[in-house]
Amino acid sequence: MLAAALAAALSVTLLGARVPTAAAATGSGGVLDGTTKSVTWQSPVYAKGTTGGPTSCPAEDADPGNTVCDWFDLTVSVPAGYWDDNPEGGVPVSVQWQHPTDDFDMYIYGADGKEVAESAGTADPEATVIPMASGTYHVLVVPYDVHDNSFTGTAYLPETTDAGDLTSFSGSDGSYAIAAGDLKAKVDFLADGQLRLQAAPDGAFTDPAGSAQMIVKQPAADRRTRSFDAGAYYGIRADDTVLRVYKKPLHFGLYKADDRTVIWQEDKPLRWSTHGMRQSLVRGADEQFFGGGEQNGSFSHRGQTMHVGNNFNWNEGGWNNSQPFYLSSAGYGVFRDTYSPGVYTFNAPVTTGQQERRLDAYYFLGDAKQVIGKYTALVGKPFMPPVYGLEPGDSDCYLHNANRGERHTLDALKIADTYQQQQMPLGWMLVNDGYGCGYENLPETAKGLQDDHAQLGLWTQDGIDKLADQVKAGQRVAKLDVAWVGNGYDFALGACDKAKAGIEDNSDARGFVWLPVSWAGAQRCGVLWSGDQSLSWDYIRWQIPTYAGATMSGIAYDTGDVGSIYRHDPKMYTRDLEWKAFLPAIMTMDGWASDITTHKPSDQQPWVDGDPYTSINRKYLQLKERLLPYMYTLSAEAAKSGVGAVRPLWLEYPDDPNTLGASATYEFLAGKDFLVAPVYQDSDTRDGIYLPKGEWTDYWTGRTYHGPTTVNGYHAPLDTLPLFVRGGAVVPMWPKGTTSWQTRDRGELDWDLYPQGRSSYTLYEDDGVTRQFAAGSSAEQRVDVNQTRGATVVTVGASKGSYQGEPQARGYTFTVHGEAVPRQVVLSGTGPLARAGSAAALDAAGSGWWYDPDTGVTTVKTPSLPLAKGFTVNLVR
Repeated sequence: MLAAALAAALSVTLLGARVPTAAAATGSGGVLDGTTKSVTWQSPVYAKGTTGGPTSCPAEDADPGNTVCDWFDLTVSVPAGYWDDNPEGGVPVSVQWQHPTDDFDMYIYGADGKEVAESAGTADPEATVIPMASGTYHVLVVPYDVHDNSFTGTAYLPETTDAGDLTSFSGSDGSYAIAAGDLKAKVDFLADGQLRLQAAPDGAFTDPAGSAQMIVKQPAADRRTRSFDAGAYYGIRADDTVLRVYKKPLHFGLYKADDRTVIWQEDKPLRWSTHGMRQSLVRGADEQFFGGGEQNGSFSHRGQTMHVGNNFNWNEGGWNNSQPFYLSSAGYGVFRDTYSPGVYTFNAPVTTGQQERRLDAYYFLGDAKQVIGKYTALVGKPFMPPVYGLEPGDSDCYLHNANRGERHTLDALKIADTYQQQQMPLGWMLVNDGYGCGYENLPETAKGLQDDHAQLGLWTQDGIDKLADQVKAGQRVAKLDVAWVGNGYDFALGACDKAKAGIEDNSDARGFVWLPVSWAGAQRCGVLWSGDQSLSWDYIRWQIPTYAGATMSGIAYDTGDVGSIYRHDPKMYTRDLEWKAFLPAIMTMDGWASDITTHKPSDQQPWVDGDPYTSINRKYLQLKERLLPYMYTLSAEAAKSGVGAVRPLWLEYPDDPNTLGASATYEFLAGKDFLVAPVYQDSDTRDGIYLPKGEWTDYWTGRTYHGPTTVNGYHAPLDTLPLFVRGGAVVPMWPKGTTSWQTRDRGELDWDLYPQGRSSYTLYEDDGVTRQFAAGSSAEQRVDVNQTRGATVVTVGASKGSYQGEPQARGYTFTVHGEAVPRQVVLSGTGPLARAGSAAALDAAGSGWWYDPDTGVTTVKTPSLPLAKGFTVNLVR
């Protein structure tokens, strides 16, 4: 069920938590205080569920026997400051029942009637935390989908214990054993500047409580270490670091090789509670923090509290695709090998904790990109998508559609046909929604979509076991949903792995999976999307830092529905589509929306509103298609480096504090070369566009800005996305008018050049759809641009490698920006090219060059040239 959650559901069974004092609640309430540490209560047996939320329940006084829904009043009485450094940060509350196929949902309200926590997913138990609990709370449990079942509720006060003094230290060859009484710790040094720190209050080291495997490859051990006694601490020296193991009390610090420069330093010993453990760190004066997976509305977390867990709040402040990983500007990142939820507070001190009595943390050293690379090497590099996965997708229910009336699966082909008629790219379609909408005529539907250059996708709530037959019938895209979260995050991760494998085991295609709730490692198997939202200007605004921030956790493909799912407005839809054309993966969600003004049902395809909207949407979708060689190369790079295409400015300009400012929050980089500053207000002016150091060229006007600078008053009518290109950029593009990777002119490749000194670019190509690239079936072609006072020389290298369908020769069109008219243009092996009198004359001639005095752009067209041989183009001034 798609319920918004304000607190993460615990994947651990809180009913089994160790508590010192327990009491069964009497009547309809219980108290937690210095005497009573735990309360339990038993609900009545419910013959059937409500299939609804709190509004399906009568008021508490109208249902005195709790015969429809269950109300329980919980009073928490704790001293001031009780929660200040408590790993669990509040009172955990859970409900558990006997029949796991049933579903109860829990909502918790403060004395003022405002909701403070909820757990309304599909997990058993449903569990949440009342943050900083003090006073009386009303716990409402709704029997959502229940058949003659009852539940047991539990709430407890977590108590804390700190690590004591060091009692033993031993080890060598990169592995060390440490103890402080019953607390046991273990440190393993790993290759390439990594280490693993484990701690267990009961002395027993355990694996995460889950079946799916987050870690795909353990790093090799680094045995070249030695220890020494520095008096107050034991030091363990590796090549580039020293780990300090302080004696009184036991705590840790990681330093550079000089043993003076801090990387991270605990300011307190480890603290654990009834069912939690936290680490407390000194925060550097200018230290910044990133990561946490998808954190809706944020990419930089200094001074903020970051939640990690199973969350169904799709809107700003939610964390449905979160990950137990963060990255520090101090030169390290840390991943917690756990499926338990956590709370990370980046104040002074920094406190990071998970809802479990164990610590299993991997630390990675290096700059931000290096840390992302090492983290994704551990849990899985981003998958390499099929090229059609980078084209727009469309989804709707075409069979038994409650919103649009009775239709048939083959009706999807009419929509695919319209994309073709509208000259709008379409890479794939989901033809069902998994919520009572099935499918029919699957092979015929797949064939019809393929005729329109699109692939068949199916949305499943419970159908992974059906993938083999569906893939053989033509399915190439699988979309999972919230039901796949199930009993913990590992279920979602396991389903993602299985769905990808289901496509690949039954075809030669690459698995292409979408999912809205995930965990660490999901980047290796799927596209994440931020869930079900309603359209507004705020919806456009907060998504900008969300997707850029997800990249800081190695999530290369994160996106949101174009125009949202539930509301439609022509202007906001177009504004949303413009900037999302620069995300690698996008889709529209049709069949659920209503028009904001008329309140009538409205589909979300990019042509439904007519002109001017249709023409503008076409313009940006065709631009997205033309840029696929650029974006596809970024995908290949992400599969190796872990760093995705959509980046906060800080990732490329970490020494510029303005990249963390308010202006830079609502813009992003697509690769290194495009700076995108979306319009997220009902305005034709965009203020506060921050451009970092270097030259930046307005993509539409050719005007050049010298950064660092802030642009205010930028004129951005509805058809204009504020878009800037970095000086030195070398951008590959498919020819104008391309609407499909299948029908593109393989005999031509365009290059958009912004010369500045020396720059280069290496294009990646393969067949786009099969997995032969993994065996080396691919090619690269390097282009160097060297701008001097007298000439600009473009050197195109020979294509190295091969793949099925690779052309043997092609012509090239170069658009060279920001230069004076050349005296002549010389192609190596041919000599001077003829100057055309107009763009039309150049197109008619097939080769030559033309200078446009209005834009300052020189266009150079070459004849068809063999890929096996390099060449140069010399623009002589």
